[in-house]
Amino acid sequence: MALESTTEGASLHWGSRLTFILAATGSAVGLGNIWKFPYMAGANGGGAFVLMYLVFVAILGAPMLMNETMVGRAMRRSPVGAMHKLTKQYKISSFWHSIAWLGSIGGVMVMAFYSVVAGWSLDYIIKTASGLFNGQNAEFVGGVFGDELANPVNMLFWHFMFTALTVAIVAGGVVKGLERSLRFLMPVLFVLLLLMVGYSLATGDVQAGLSFLFTFKPEDLSWAAVLSALGQAVFTLSLGCVSMMVYGSYMAPGQALGRTAVAVALLDTAVALLAGIAIFPIVFAHGIEPGAGPGLVFVSLPLAFAQMPGGQFIGTLFFVLIAAAAVSSSISLIEPAVARLVERHSLSRSKATMAVGGAAWVLGVGCVLSFNVWSGFTVAGKNFFDILDYLTANISMPLGCMLIALLIGWVLPKQFSREQLSDLSPAGYSVWLCITRYIVPIGVAVIFFFNLI
Repeated sequence: MALESTTEGASLHWGSRLTFILAATGSAVGLGNIWKFPYMAGANGGGAFVLMYLVFVAILGAPMLMNETMVGRAMRRSPVGAMHKLTKQYKISSFWHSIAWLGSIGGVMVMAFYSVVAGWSLDYIIKTASGLFNGQNAEFVGGVFGDELANPVNMLFWHFMFTALTVAIVAGGVVKGLERSLRFLMPVLFVLLLLMVGYSLATGDVQAGLSFLFTFKPEDLSWAAVLSALGQAVFTLSLGCVSMMVYGSYMAPGQALGRTAVAVALLDTAVALLAGIAIFPIVFAHGIEPGAGPGLVFVSLPLAFAQMPGGQFIGTLFFVLIAAAAVSSSISLIEPAVARLVERHSLSRSKATMAVGGAAWVLGVGCVLSFNVWSGFTVAGKNFFDILDYLTANISMPLGCMLIALLIGWVLPKQFSREQLSDLSPAGYSVWLCITRYIVPIGVAVIFFFNLI
């Protein structure tokens, strides 16, 4: 592990290209894959949504991943420090600093509501393992989740536990914290997911589940499904939160950036598809509505587990999987802000992590209370939890992607990107440049336009 000293701070390298792939995939793989992708697919026509999601990941996801990573690797700073150095080096407007600030703040906002959902998964590990759902009916299972949301003390406890777990990992640093945890978490996540897939294929309605996921029906392809797929592609790859920028700053200069980004996008997409394969055969085998929405994981699936042989063990395994995915992703949400505090304000890593984690936890308290004590306070029909979700997934993250694309595609000299993407062929580079200059800004503009109307 090499240490590179600079006048503004120090930057550690990941131990290998594989470690970076695990780290970046860990950042991307999370609740967006295991919790959000299945219910979004269920609510948007199944195969039609999946097809558009795959198209957007291939056309937009991998190039946008390259964009964020190359800035971090080239500047070897935290996102805020990287943008300061970049604007000075190339004598461009300080306006572009907003990319880093927008992403860093957005990451803390995502962490605030993310840790609440992740807290539910921790609680459900215990609930399922204890046999609480065994043999119970829909009314009981739905009531358990209703009681979960109505109990602010219990939710605050699990919200705190998940945040504390994330803080403990990030405080350990790049080597002891991030790298060691990801070397353990990612293989465990894949093994758990494959076990769930195997069980689903062995006991579920495979034909109905796979047909729903992979049969394209033109009549199901609505504008809402297209926009949801585009937003999901951005959210599931953790784009726009500058997580990949800070992870890129720990990437060794000689590593192949283009091919690495493609590998991360492929692994992330594979996890989302495997999550769908693990869930929908079970859903159809038990007559559950696939469009059940966010409650699909915490209401519909526990009901299915309650009725199936070995459901107590498989259900526990499933919620461990969700928790593992949430942890692997959450550590990247606060890392950009932590890296900046360490770099700029000379705080110890533990103090910086506690400060950022504490801010996310306090903001998350509002998310917890929005389901119970503050449930009557809404803005445009959205509670505090929904507002944070909307602001990040529909505004800050897409806007960050668009600004980075404009900066790299139009403002910086082509030599900058050509050097960073030296592993791409001339044709591959030309395709990336066209996507960065034209398709990404237009795609994000479409998201904003249709969200407004």
